[in-house]
Amino acid sequence: MAPNANAVGRPSKPLLSRALIADAALRLIDREGSDALAMRRIARELGVDPSSLYNHIDSKSDLIEELRGVVSARIDASAFVTEPWSEAVITWAHSYRSAFSSHPRLIPLLMSKASTSPVIMGVYEEFALAAGRDGWADSDILPILTALESFVLGSVLDMSGPTVLFDPRGQEDEFPAFSRAFHTLQEADPDDPVAGPAFELGLRGLVRGLTELRRR
Repeated sequence: MAPNANAVGRPSKPLLSRALIADAALRLIDREGSDALAMRRIARELGVDPSSLYNHIDSKSDLIEELRGVVSARIDASAFVTEPWSEAVITWAHSYRSAFSSHPRLIPLLMSKASTSPVIMGVYEEFALAAGRDGWADSDILPILTALESFVLGSVLDMSGPTVLFDPRGQEDEFPAFSRAFHTLQEADPDDPVAGPAFELGLRGLVRGLTELRRR
């Protein structure tokens, strides 16, 4: 049988690229945690020589920024163009939380260096433009952004742990008020009794408080 002409020269595995390396790195982090991120481990994941990765990725720091961009590309900042700032922030925060909810183990790595990814800079630009239109001073924008990001990413970490992080059962007599509050969880969604409601309540309270501050 004659060889398939279309198959001649076709590589046996996908060619390396930044996207392929980032995808392998993200799988590794999701599976084993941020400490597992190493070029040799990624190369083993892809079945290639570690030196070949450096044809596409300059350093571990460069890779972290690539990962930041990959996940941040899922954040929808379009509401800052179409909605009032106070409503747009809530839409954006939900999208931000959703983007990182599948990759909570990436967050410590992102906190280890300053953001430079053009993808997240684009998100920040939309945030800053909308905040300026809403009347916020330039000097207020970074503190507000940091407060909101801290809340969103903290909520992602909360989602990644046990559904309930406290259990006073057996200590009701000693801690009666907290125990009464704890037992109300029996009426909550068993799959998300605390993290989701806490995010909704906290986000709306944070945005409402910020809005009141701006009006003063």
